[in-house]
Amino acid sequence: MGWFNRKRKIKQKIKDAFGKPKQETFVFENIRRYFDRNTAEDNFQTFSEKTCNDLNFENMYAFSDRTASKVGQQCLYNRMRKVPVNRKQFDMLEKWADEFQKDESLRTNVQLILRELNDPDAYYLCDIFQSEQVKRPKWLGFAYLLSFTNLLAMLLMAITPQYIILILLLTITNTILHYINKKNVFTYLYSMPQLRSLNRVAKKLLSVHQIKSTGQIPKKSIHILNKINKKLWIFNLSKILQGDPTGILYSLFELIKMIFLIEPIILFRGLKRIKNHEKELQEVFKFVGMVDVAVSVSSLRSGLSVYCLPDIISSEKEMHFTDLYIPIIDPCVPNSLDVKGKSVLITGSNMSGKTTFIRSVGINTMMALTLNTCFARTFVIPRFRLYSAILINDDLMNDKSFYFEEVLTIKEMIKKSQSSGPNLFLLDEIYKGTNTVERVSGGKAVLSWLNRGENIVFITTHDIELTEFLDGEYDLYHFSEQVNKQHISFDYKIKNGKLKTRNAIKILEANDYPQSLISEARKLSYEMDKFRQKV
Repeated sequence: MGWFNRKRKIKQKIKDAFGKPKQETFVFENIRRYFDRNTAEDNFQTFSEKTCNDLNFENMYAFSDRTASKVGQQCLYNRMRKVPVNRKQFDMLEKWADEFQKDESLRTNVQLILRELNDPDAYYLCDIFQSEQVKRPKWLGFAYLLSFTNLLAMLLMAITPQYIILILLLTITNTILHYINKKNVFTYLYSMPQLRSLNRVAKKLLSVHQIKSTGQIPKKSIHILNKINKKLWIFNLSKILQGDPTGILYSLFELIKMIFLIEPIILFRGLKRIKNHEKELQEVFKFVGMVDVAVSVSSLRSGLSVYCLPDIISSEKEMHFTDLYIPIIDPCVPNSLDVKGKSVLITGSNMSGKTTFIRSVGINTMMALTLNTCFARTFVIPRFRLYSAILINDDLMNDKSFYFEEVLTIKEMIKKSQSSGPNLFLLDEIYKGTNTVERVSGGKAVLSWLNRGENIVFITTHDIELTEFLDGEYDLYHFSEQVNKQHISFDYKIKNGKLKTRNAIKILEANDYPQSLISEARKLSYEMDKFRQKV
């Protein structure tokens, strides 16, 4: 009865959490382990660390993650960083997500199964088939002989007591080798016991009709994992015996392992089988992870007041969206835009919303291409590759200036712009690290270059001169604010045309800067405008 009540409480907790973000700490060092080592996977694009930092990826991941297992967390992270080669890969995700969203009983049962892989040790499962295995010790071939000889000597001691001397010598030798091998065992101490949980979870998921019928994983892979688990029984038994409150059984088992060199023999036999079947292991891992990702996507969508599935079009230089927003900003003012044939140049003062706007475009493009989910009423784009230059800092450790960092980042964009297919470039205040004349002239040349062919560029700027140079190549938009005495208000709505008013000095005045300073600033601003007109 106690077990039944606990299970019922867990199910209720799962139901209550559906559609809501997790309230937990995210250890990204462990969450990204699978992604960091998963280099062989073929993808349309892998989002760079630069782009992820620009788009607050970790915050978006934390909001989107509704997985029930650590394996699911790792597969979700991998999925959100990589655009699949073929969009048909979304077919199964959509099928499962739709089933889970409609059927609470099915979803709860699946989440209950997946929770068996929620132990933090499960983060290390991917190491088994992704990391290089520990080297086989040179003495391992003698381990079998030493183990058998010690066993035989113990049996013969009943007839000839003098065998006790041989037993002591062999036990000392085996003990030394046992502890020499401990460093190899510790490498797999967390991961190996989780193989049993992975095997159990995969088999339970395949007993669910809606999942089994999709045929997403070969039965051979599960069969091989079964065999590997049997080879590595020593890790599973050790895990169980560690729960012994007295510690007597665990100590006795450790003594037996030591005397007969069981640990190195079993470990390296298991590792050999794993090496031969890494592909099948990864198939099981990805299968379990993607079921969890589908549950997570269904929960994410259920918790959103507004969302849509993206419409990926073949027309290249075109982009349309309505009521686009970022859910981690509350409240977030939605915006709509139609882009066709040209790129987008946005002016406006600081804090008016232009940087947040281009981030919302980038975040939704990333979500559209990876999880087939957008925070908008409609979102229509071609299959972009996404690049950004939003957050740029001095690299003091490598003695690189702010401007030089900008130069290198934009150089990479120029290189990518020449590849086939459409690219989406997001830039915030190009060449902030240099003087006005060269910033405007260099910026114009770069933005004209990036705008070639099928590419679309979103650029924010304070430089009104850029709007004049790029009018015709770029559609012009702006964000504005109202400044009344000591009150500044923003509506955060994108508007057609270039910004016709300047409020920077008014904002200084609204924040009680000295009046004489304000007067001088206005005078200099007027004189600079006259000078520019002459030039």
